[in-house]
Amino acid sequence: MASGTALIYDEEMTTHKLLWSDPICDIEVPERLSSSYEQLRSYHLVERCVHVPAREGSEEEILLVHSLEHLEVAKSTQTMDEEELKRVSENYDAFFFHPSTYRCARLAVGATLQLVDAVMSGRVRNGMALVRPPGHHSQRNAANGFCLFNNVAIAAEYAKLKYGLKRILIVDWDVHHGQGTQYIFEEDPSVLYFSWHRYEHQEFWPSLKESDYDAVGLGKAKGFNINLPWNKVGMGNSDYLAAFFHVLLPTAFEFDPELVIVSSGYDSGIGDPEGQMNATPEVFAHLTHFLMQLANGKLCVILEGGYHLKSLGESVCMTVKTLLGDPVPQVTGEMAPCLSAVESIQNVRAAHKPYWKWLAFEDTSFLQNLSTKSHLLKTTNTNPSTEHESKITNNSNDTVKVDRFLELHMKNILFPVPPIKTATTGWEGSEYFLSEHVQLVKEMDKTEIKALVSGFYADLVKEDKTLLSLGSMFVILDKILKKEVCNGIAVSPTAALSAAVALRHSVRLGFQRVLCVFVGDMQMIPNTEDGKMLIINICEKEQPGKTSCKHCISLNWKEDAEGNDFFSAVLGFILPVAYSYQPNLTVIAVGPNRNLGISGISLLVALLQGLAESRIFAVIEDTEISLMQNVAKVLVGASTPSFGIYVPPTQEKVNRIKALRDQFQQEWKMLQCSVKEEISSN
Repeated sequence: MASGTALIYDEEMTTHKLLWSDPICDIEVPERLSSSYEQLRSYHLVERCVHVPAREGSEEEILLVHSLEHLEVAKSTQTMDEEELKRVSENYDAFFFHPSTYRCARLAVGATLQLVDAVMSGRVRNGMALVRPPGHHSQRNAANGFCLFNNVAIAAEYAKLKYGLKRILIVDWDVHHGQGTQYIFEEDPSVLYFSWHRYEHQEFWPSLKESDYDAVGLGKAKGFNINLPWNKVGMGNSDYLAAFFHVLLPTAFEFDPELVIVSSGYDSGIGDPEGQMNATPEVFAHLTHFLMQLANGKLCVILEGGYHLKSLGESVCMTVKTLLGDPVPQVTGEMAPCLSAVESIQNVRAAHKPYWKWLAFEDTSFLQNLSTKSHLLKTTNTNPSTEHESKITNNSNDTVKVDRFLELHMKNILFPVPPIKTATTGWEGSEYFLSEHVQLVKEMDKTEIKALVSGFYADLVKEDKTLLSLGSMFVILDKILKKEVCNGIAVSPTAALSAAVALRHSVRLGFQRVLCVFVGDMQMIPNTEDGKMLIINICEKEQPGKTSCKHCISLNWKEDAEGNDFFSAVLGFILPVAYSYQPNLTVIAVGPNRNLGISGISLLVALLQGLAESRIFAVIEDTEISLMQNVAKVLVGASTPSFGIYVPPTQEKVNRIKALRDQFQQEWKMLQCSVKEEISSN
């Protein structure tokens, strides 16, 4: 399995710059690249990456997407003087030429293709290319919006040609719509293109009708173009996460890409003068973490926009840290998408219902009366929505204020990476099948265990035979709390008992919010009234006399025999609830009569690693050797597990998730993906 993260940067790409005064183009500066690289250096991330040199993209490679005429115009600018350059630039919307632009743009293309080669050949697992000029606005025959050649589109065509790929996912989280990429692939079902973008009912550049949610692709590619328009500024972390949970991820898992390419614009982050959004840098760590679970981990991140240097640099670092496998920082802010975001999500789901199996049984309808339409502002320089917690105003005069905010914010959320990724105490035969990345920690002394149990857990523990397994659990939980290890795994003869003791012990150690996902029959349900625990029990049948409440939820599910249909439950319910709760420890327990296959449990563990600074404690019945191996692999992050064959959920299962969503979406607000028409017209 490939390991390592590539980083591609060539200082020469900073020579492309604006030679005259132009208030539209003057934000696309060389420092966007150099300061991002310096920020990576200051976090000591550069030396942890695999250095891959950039190269010039060839003319043949550029012609995979662009016309010969466009290539010739770009080539002719190399010897032009300033006046001629200005004249040619004026033929395009928001673009400038410099004598070095053509060479830089070829380097940007070549760097992107170098990254694709490094990932596809298995030299590295994933990577990031810091390039400029950016690419996603450029069209077959025209430069546009700071972009000359469409780096990401060329990369997709190149990967199809060279590696025979049939399914490529492009995720464009830049704040502007990548209309160039859309035009190039709108009739091509081998490329799924997803873009969210500031739209404001077509008021925001590029102000195109085809940037709205109803542009779904053409002909046989209908459904393969997904536009999620943001109709107001001030969107934050919870809005971006909701878009992933309720639109992108379910579609991506159904599509099952062989390669994921990100058009990674950070003008969708806080402080950016273009985007005026409120998302903080760590949200990009979460988005990256989710995308790493697709395509067997083959992920290429290519820089697009981002015009607030501090916000850009920190967001780049968050992305690269996650690609390297570092624990994901806790996401900040209130976990509740705003009304306008939910409206957009609902309309996208309705537009794509005819094309995707996961949406087939969803009760989706279009919203006409959007909350933002009645008071649409004609000026785009408005302050962000007050619906989000950040009080930073995002206009260009506030750069210093945002810099100061980010300085403090990053200090608050960043933490030293624990020296050990995954710990276990080992058991008979474990050395034969556990990955070498799993560290064995010393067992607890039996008399110590007895003292601890009799002092605090005597009401739970009745038999001596369970004592030893509890001892290994105490040791691992203690090491997770002290940040000596990131996560841990223990076997138990009685997982239900171990989980009950683990939950009480975690709270006693000082964890304020512990999420427990229990798969199988959970015979012992702890008291959850104080909110310090949230239990989601995934079991085959409703247990008599047991009703779900806010902190103790029963999800009845039996996995489909044909493959993994658990995606819809994880993405549509478990993840949104877990992110709403924001735990500082996650306990995953697999007990008797488990109703999920290994691939479903692997998916659960992989996606929940985004929470609680990746602190996960897994406890598994001691008969489950194969499951133990798979969970250990997910926890060490040595490879992306196979999640099995995607199976769309049945109508009955969709209805079950919907009923739970309706029951809990006022308490766990990340569940919200639709609004009632009468609410939206207020």
